[in-house]
Amino acid sequence: MTGGFACEISTGRVLFEPGARAQLADEAARLRLNRLMVVCTPGHAAPAHEMAVALGDSLMDIHAHAAMHVPAPIAATAVQRAGDLDADGCIAVGGGSAIGLGKVIAKETGVPLIAVPTTYAGSEMTPIWGLTDGGRKRTGRDARVRPRVVIYDPELTLGLPPAQSVTSAVNALAHAAEALYAPDNSPLTDVIAAESAQAIVTALPQIVAAPCEVAARSRLLYGAWLAGVALGSTTMSLHHQLCHVLGGTFDLPHAETHTALLPHVLALNLEHAPRARERLQSALGAADPATHLFELIVGLGARMSLHELGMPSQGITTVIDQVLAVPYPNVTPVTREHLETILSGALAGTPPRPHRCR
Repeated sequence: MTGGFACEISTGRVLFEPGARAQLADEAARLRLNRLMVVCTPGHAAPAHEMAVALGDSLMDIHAHAAMHVPAPIAATAVQRAGDLDADGCIAVGGGSAIGLGKVIAKETGVPLIAVPTTYAGSEMTPIWGLTDGGRKRTGRDARVRPRVVIYDPELTLGLPPAQSVTSAVNALAHAAEALYAPDNSPLTDVIAAESAQAIVTALPQIVAAPCEVAARSRLLYGAWLAGVALGSTTMSLHHQLCHVLGGTFDLPHAETHTALLPHVLALNLEHAPRARERLQSALGAADPATHLFELIVGLGARMSLHELGMPSQGITTVIDQVLAVPYPNVTPVTREHLETILSGALAGTPPRPHRCR
């Protein structure tokens, strides 16, 4: 290691083990929370209720209205509900949709957030919030939205079908990959991100082959945890910006969009980030991480076409204009030509094309 760096990592309290959800009430009591609002998507209402029963009289409401990309009207209703309940804490049960809604509640009301992830999104480890309004997704960082406690229970991911497990895990892998070439990465975030990537790509085929294997689920969730730590400690780059624009503009499914885009963005950025490329080569066991990842994902059955996910062919120009208008920091300056190559390949679902270093 030569040269200097700055590093700031804040992760909060993490509980990680099969059956850890049983400790939810104890963790709420440790934070002295007595008026709790639980948020989840409609599809997670039953498991959320099962966990929330242990809260007893501290449970004020189960608000099962979270939605993908955190639409502003849904967020406003949830914030209002928290105020009406005089909630002193929020518990988010689910994936990025529920945790994203919980973050907005924490940001707007100041109440502490407890996260109980049921997917591999990794959002629970970051101070990053997102809100979609008028077809545009806004994001920001705020220490108030980082959960005070995260309860990782691999058993809660057993019900996630293999196809959703693959895309959710690739979403996490994107956090790790971009952390490796972030402008504010450090030796510590590099180690965390590389370990995350290796855990994810090792566990994914095992999950598809044996979806109810708790050990493999634990390994995958461990990788997602590390990916979230890496993302929360570094700056987001081009891949995340593209996903935010695509999600906000066309309401594309979040994890699936990450999955379709990641190999194409890596094909560009790894040409300009030799250390990141070396770490991903080692983690993935491949000389060409972008192509290897594409082939791995396709082999696991995921859809790789943004068109199949709902992006119109004529939407490429709209996305490019938005990205170039307010560019995220990236390891190499992004041109219209770069974006056309990335988006046309991801739209069609074809293998990533190499970019000529300039």
